[in-house]
Amino acid sequence: MVKVIRGASGKYASTKSLLEYFENRNDIEGILYLGYPIIGSVEGAINIDAMLVSKQHGVVVIDLCEGVTVEDRTDIRDDFYTKVKSKLTDYKSLHQRRELMIEIGVVTYASGWKGLEESERSYDVVTNFKEMDAFLAEQEWKHPDYYVHLLQAIQAITKIRTAPKRENVKKENSRGAKLKKLEESIANLDHNQSAAVIETVDGPQRVRGLAGSGKTIVLALKVAYLHAKNPDWNIAVTFNTRALKKQFEELITRFTYEHKRDEPDWNKIKIIQAWGSPNSEGIYYNICKAHNNEYHDLNSAKHLTYSSDYFGAVCRRALREIDVFKPMYDVILIDEAQDFSKEFLLLCYEILKEPKRLIFAYDELQSLNKNSMATPEEIFGKHPNGEPRVELRNEKDKPKQDIILDVCYRNSRPILATAHALGFGIHYEKGIVQMFGNETLWKDVGYDVLEGALREGNEVKLGRNAKSSPAFLESHSPIDDLIHFESFDSEEKQAEWIAKEIKKNIEEDELRYQDIMVIHTDPFTTQDAVKSIRGNLYKMGINSHVAGAANPDIFTETDSITFTGIYRAKGNEAGMIYLINGQNCYGGLELARKRNILFTGMTRSKAWVRVTGYGEDMEKLIEEYEEIKNNKFELEFTYPTEEERQKMTIINRDMTKDERKKIENTIGNLTEIIKAIHSGDIYLEDLPEELRHALKGILDNES
Repeated sequence: MVKVIRGASGKYASTKSLLEYFENRNDIEGILYLGYPIIGSVEGAINIDAMLVSKQHGVVVIDLCEGVTVEDRTDIRDDFYTKVKSKLTDYKSLHQRRELMIEIGVVTYASGWKGLEESERSYDVVTNFKEMDAFLAEQEWKHPDYYVHLLQAIQAITKIRTAPKRENVKKENSRGAKLKKLEESIANLDHNQSAAVIETVDGPQRVRGLAGSGKTIVLALKVAYLHAKNPDWNIAVTFNTRALKKQFEELITRFTYEHKRDEPDWNKIKIIQAWGSPNSEGIYYNICKAHNNEYHDLNSAKHLTYSSDYFGAVCRRALREIDVFKPMYDVILIDEAQDFSKEFLLLCYEILKEPKRLIFAYDELQSLNKNSMATPEEIFGKHPNGEPRVELRNEKDKPKQDIILDVCYRNSRPILATAHALGFGIHYEKGIVQMFGNETLWKDVGYDVLEGALREGNEVKLGRNAKSSPAFLESHSPIDDLIHFESFDSEEKQAEWIAKEIKKNIEEDELRYQDIMVIHTDPFTTQDAVKSIRGNLYKMGINSHVAGAANPDIFTETDSITFTGIYRAKGNEAGMIYLINGQNCYGGLELARKRNILFTGMTRSKAWVRVTGYGEDMEKLIEEYEEIKNNKFELEFTYPTEEERQKMTIINRDMTKDERKKIENTIGNLTEIIKAIHSGDIYLEDLPEELRHALKGILDNES
């Protein structure tokens, strides 16, 4: 079967006819790219109309010709052949000694040319399906075992997917050796990832994906593709995690070079923060400057709202105060969109040139500050006639507006299912903590219904399927090594154990420093909380650093263990993850946010996770995990009703500092009153009658 990936192409009639042909060729296994690839040369970028990459025929470059006027396109075909061969010649993996093992064919497809004279006919000019059949029959590839490497070259990802050399690996079955095999196994983009990169919509496009599904790489590839295709476009890339800036710069540079054999034009591509300041460019700051609107930094934003969403408040004010928005960018790409308010997404939409190409990627459960992503209608609003301004639809024979990356290439099935179960609180003693409002999202992110039904009030059992959680991600190690929870008597014991384990990882397990990440569950106390572990490592001669402490844009350092809070960890990954002080995420106020931290921390792992902590809450968290493991990492629960979900949202909501303090003080006062009544220091009758009745009424309603 031929899968189709639709890039930008202005040749509508011939494209439609070509698609119709390949829809009926179920005997071919491969991918048909439209408007792709773009090949760099000394004369500039060459845009290919269409390319078939298949196991049966190798590479077939298709020159699409519109209209009915017959013309000699020999030079065009020769140029395409030369450029494609030159590109593929650069890849050592496609050669056997000096010979390029790829079959390359070039054909002009001109469905509008009728009644050609004999002198105009040629085997590499086809005008109908029968002639295309004959051409492909002659184009037989004898080396399909090179297909994976060929795809990698065509997708322009060779230099990204190249695994670290790991010259230190000597043992056949060490952690370093296992990680090396894992990295080599993830060779190519899958169909959905390729579609997300190349398919360009005249309007907004949403990319939804699990942690580890490749969202950041896909966005970087998309920037490089759009930049090569449209060098005059002004493109902005923004994100929530500052450490992603360097990652985006490196990825976009490499991908652009793969396309154009040239550096990106950084005057046309801006990788910038969402907020920004006079000292550091950002989307919001640029909007204020362009529209002569008052700019608010964090300190002044605190006076605009009672909530903790300060950035949302400044975006709301800008939307209110700016009457007419100036078009500032041709495309804006937003990574980690779940961490931004709907007002920021709307601001980005307003400053785009028509047709409003806003590309936003997110993972709903990785949100660290709210429970769910708003719908397109809630974000972008409605026209005066009541119709939504933005609708995301996937229509036949058109680029996808809503792309779901459902395959997780980072986390194994046990790790991801555990992260979801703990994140939602499936086995939490007081009941489920949070839940998708849309039941079908479970299927979208790679779960199958094993028993029951995905309906409100129904019992259901869910399990990850083999497609979305490839078996090779878990087959390298036993379950109890993939995931391990450990509780200690004290914080000091935890620090000693982690330092010893890291020493073992480096000296015996053949892991590199960059393969290890220590994540603290409370982002506000990371510096102090990791001192003890870092001190122990220092005594062992092992260097470490806190990500962002010296440079906010630097995450990993050479020959140094990375320690980080959860916010900087997002968007990054490592083979071995130590998630410390897990007890912080068990219970208490703002539980949805705490459980999201647990989920996000665990899903940074490419292979192994260690969740550690101490105290009663850590023991209870381990009990939750044991229940998940005993259920074979299948999620079994009763799907909450809308009313129950609303109650969860209230109970587990995020709070401002003042709200937290007020609730904690009130609980403290009530606790003191109850203790005094139990001890006989005061009597229930001492309380005012109206207070007794009010308390009784509240408690009766809750019971």
